[in-house]
Amino acid sequence: MSTVAEIEAAIRALSPAERECLADKLPAILPELDGDANWRRIASDPRPRPALTALGDEIEAQFKNNPNAFSELRAVDFDRSK
Repeated sequence: MSTVAEIEAAIRALSPAERECLADKLPAILPELDGDANWRRIASDPRPRPALTALGDEIEAQFKNNPNAFSELRAVDFDRSK
């Protein structure tokens, strides 16, 4: 079994194409990296969340009352380099 340091060194030694391929496959290898799977798990959790439901209902009512008070999200809003 390899250590984390050995695995990191092996990944750094890969060609750019191999690293890209590995990056695409990592969520299947390490399911905890699959953010969509985490959100699906959260969304399908059947336990009641009264405070969260109330907050969602409040936001929905505010949006219906005044949609212009909510700014539209753009891709650039998620750019961490800015």
